[in-house]
Amino acid sequence: MVKFIESELLLLKKEIDEMWTLVYSQLDRAGEAVLTLDKELAQQVVVRERRVNAFELKIDSDVEDVIALYNPVAIDLRFVLAMLKINTNLERLGDFAESIARFVINCDEPALDSELLKRLRLEEMHREVLSMLEITKRALNEESLELATSVFAKDNFLDEINRNVSSVLADYLKDHTDNLLPYLNLVSVFRKLERSGDHITNIAEEIVFYIDAKVLKHSGKIDEHYPQK
Repeated sequence: MVKFIESELLLLKKEIDEMWTLVYSQLDRAGEAVLTLDKELAQQVVVRERRVNAFELKIDSDVEDVIALYNPVAIDLRFVLAMLKINTNLERLGDFAESIARFVINCDEPALDSELLKRLRLEEMHREVLSMLEITKRALNEESLELATSVFAKDNFLDEINRNVSSVLADYLKDHTDNLLPYLNLVSVFRKLERSGDHITNIAEEIVFYIDAKVLKHSGKIDEHYPQK
């Protein structure tokens, strides 16, 4: 029985890894599409969202099978439950990538003001989201608490950028009243990136739960449990 469950858990981890790679690619392409207003690239993201959804359903089904057939306990059970919740968060990240891509598809502007995007720190925020996703994946593969908890401070950085978006845009639009809608809608892109950080933080919390059997969700004491260096 032990050998059978070990092989099933390895298969489940492989599927999560593939889902992670797909979602990373979706967020990477969606962010690039906004920065360049590349509608073709954005359309590719929208089309590939179906693959993300199919992956989620497959992994959910496999998790249910492992629980029903093998009745995992202790660390094996924590692993399976963590994979289930990580899968859900990855699917939400895929949704955010699709929403960002749809902003590009629906935008009538030939290009966005590059100086404004720098002031808004869009590219910086996008890179940080991708970095958080890479770090959490490494944290799971290496079973590293240090890597998992390092993303908490990065999420605060995303929140800081997002908080400044409204004031920067308000100043810009005072002098650019000819085409307000695309820039007003741009707020939604920052909101999706900020929410992406929240979901990646959720993933990090699930990794901590799997490795260390600590539940950080809603505790409000992340820094107390794992102080940042």
